[in-house]
Amino acid sequence: MRIRIDAVDLPGGTFQDPYDAAAPVLGAVHVAVQCRDRPAELLDPQPGDAASATWTFPCTTTASPTGTDVKGPYVQGRPGGRFIYLSWGTVDASGFAMFRRAKVMLNGVPADVLAAAARDGLLVGRLGLTDAHGTPLCARVLPPHITWTAEPGDAA
Repeated sequence: MRIRIDAVDLPGGTFQDPYDAAAPVLGAVHVAVQCRDRPAELLDPQPGDAASATWTFPCTTTASPTGTDVKGPYVQGRPGGRFIYLSWGTVDASGFAMFRRAKVMLNGVPADVLAAAARDGLLVGRLGLTDAHGTPLCARVLPPHITWTAEPGDAA
């Protein structure tokens, strides 16, 4: 199976902490999917001012006592609490410097959708990446902030 994250409503190329007016404005903001246990390894960083962003990556599913367990190089956490990190950071000549993350919770995928995706080959999550303050989305992401569907594995 593969997982595809389709993101829209990106917050822009700069960030200032809405809770700290004295914080510097950060530029060259990007977002990417973080590799499991390797925060510096990112899948396809996208500019924060892009019209949309899409990431697709492989995973595996296995039956477990609590349902379907999802594992893969970009899936974090333990059974029953698996998630995908969307890491926000600035990009410059020295690389990517993370300043916040969104935790896309896989336990929010409806069981029937996950079963269909395991059978058909593709699990798709669609979400907006701007929070209520107009800044990069962070914290736990569950429905209704993300919509999950199963699609045929050959879908782009």
